Amino acid sequence: MRAGGIVRDQEKAGDVRDVDRERRAALRHFLRSRRARLSPGDVGLTAGGRRNTPGLRREEVAVLAGVSASWYTWLEQGRAIKVSQDVLDSVSKALNLDRTERAHLYLLAGVNPPAASQEVTPEEVSRLRLAVEAWQPAPAFVVDRYWNILVSNVPARTVLGVQEGDCNYLWSFFTDARSRSRYPHWLDVAGRLVGQFRVQAVRFLDDPRFELMAGRLCSASADFERLWARHETRDTGMATVEVRSAPGRRTAFHHVVLGLHQRSEPLLMLYMPVPE
Repeated sequence: MRAGGIVRDQEKAGDVRDVDRERRAALRHFLRSRRARLSPGDVGLTAGGRRNTPGLRREEVAVLAGVSASWYTWLEQGRAIKVSQDVLDSVSKALNLDRTERAHLYLLAGVNPPAASQEVTPEEVSRLRLAVEAWQPAPAFVVDRYWNILVSNVPARTVLGVQEGDCNYLWSFFTDARSRSRYPHWLDVAGRLVGQFRVQAVRFLDDPRFELMAGRLCSASADFERLWARHETRDTGMATVEVRSAPGRRTAFHHVVLGLHQRSEPLLMLYMPVPE
């Protein structure tokens, strides 16, 4: 029997997944597991009395989060209650959740995770550099949410002209005349980049730096200004890019953009040579 037939048979039999119920069950298990891994001493509390189960009590988490014990119990039980970002942040701090766990809690609670912090830590940069260097001999580099270049490998610098330091990829692409000579189909690449930047800006509507960047680029580049005015959006997944990799030689790459943190930076730019 085909898979489609199995799905239809299950629907007829009423055996359809209850996604909301599964999400609440996952929320219940996640909160219990995070509470169980902590001891009172981990969060500055004094352990009082005998404990039948490991970890913090629900009442202790409630005190740390500044909510009522009943409300936290309902949250952990997966009841249909309304939760706010402020309360989820308080619970995250009470349970010592890291960035990934915090975003996971938001999703399980049915709330969109907030944008991550703007800063990429030195430890993250070091790990990203290892990944970028390992991608050689193909070009690879990493940009932050504003498309400032964080790390790049040698092929990215020699073939694509990507430079580390105080350098913004979009600014260099639209203001450096060498970009036009580097890309045989420069305008096509430019349109895709502006569309991707438009999508990135919408993800961070509360960040005024995107509007400032767009204004500066519009003033510096008539091409960017014209493309920005179209208000087009582009997929950040994969595209094919042709580059003049050497005098008289063109190389085609599959350009893949990977977001390393949900709704945030950094973005990993990978180039894979297209077989000739």
